[in-house]
Amino acid sequence: MIRSLCAALVVAASVVALAGEQQPTFRSGVRTVPVYATAIDSTGRLVPDLEQADFEVLDNAKPVTITAFSNEPQPFTAVVMLDTSASMTEHLKLLNQAAEQFLLRLLPVDRAQVGAFNDKLQISGEFSNDRDDLITALDDLQFGNATRLWDAAAFSLDALKGVDGRRVILLFTDGDDTGSKVRFGEVQARARDEEVMVYTIGLSVSYFNGVRQIQSRPDRSLRRIAEETGGGHFELQKSDLLASTFTRVSQELRSQYLLAFVPEALDGKVHKLDVRVKRPGVTVRARKSYSATTEPPTAAPSPR
Repeated sequence: MIRSLCAALVVAASVVALAGEQQPTFRSGVRTVPVYATAIDSTGRLVPDLEQADFEVLDNAKPVTITAFSNEPQPFTAVVMLDTSASMTEHLKLLNQAAEQFLLRLLPVDRAQVGAFNDKLQISGEFSNDRDDLITALDDLQFGNATRLWDAAAFSLDALKGVDGRRVILLFTDGDDTGSKVRFGEVQARARDEEVMVYTIGLSVSYFNGVRQIQSRPDRSLRRIAEETGGGHFELQKSDLLASTFTRVSQELRSQYLLAFVPEALDGKVHKLDVRVKRPGVTVRARKSYSATTEPPTAAPSPR
């Protein structure tokens, strides 16, 4: 345990040290589009040693020049939003323990909030890099009945509004939306336009609803929003896989490549993005579109 803690501290110190080195630069006054890419091999393992020349970015099917590149860990601000509806009652302890695994891996340059949704929406309050405070806040999250999934996603986007740099939502649920006022399409469009990466985790659970045994099915749109925004989607059949999955999300966020380019046309339209990697046997995940507006949704990220 002590050896593991020491190793974690060394990694944290290394990432903080890298924050001041070899930073990609964004030209002042120029609209730059950042794209975060996750590269994996045929076995699902992360590929950490790609170079700028290994990537190709297409904007509306036209290759663009990559003007900034980094394969160093990038800071992020995250909202961890958890489904605590009635169907999750028997699994809440494991869910909290899994969320802890994500929070424990935050570095001093990262910030987060934790939140919960059911028939209510709840969030811890302010973004913080204090892992102990964030873990304590998990115990204050309440449970309820309905599953306001897309209301919770919109609530998370509201919390990230105006935050500079890389912004992430980690959204967990065990079922379909059952009570939101906000529609999925609105949430997906906002995440695209506001350049927020959404990771989604769905868990199928069996529970008694007071009348009969029910098998939950996570909302099918979870995969769609993850793919559109460049995050990852994980569908689980067992709750004991939660901890390793939350850990995997942390690992991916720490292993992504930053690619950036200057759009040729700022026409106010939605442009399709296609990120490709040239190394055989390697695939890449990245957001699939962006809004070609004159101003980015917030200030350009400060790569480290």
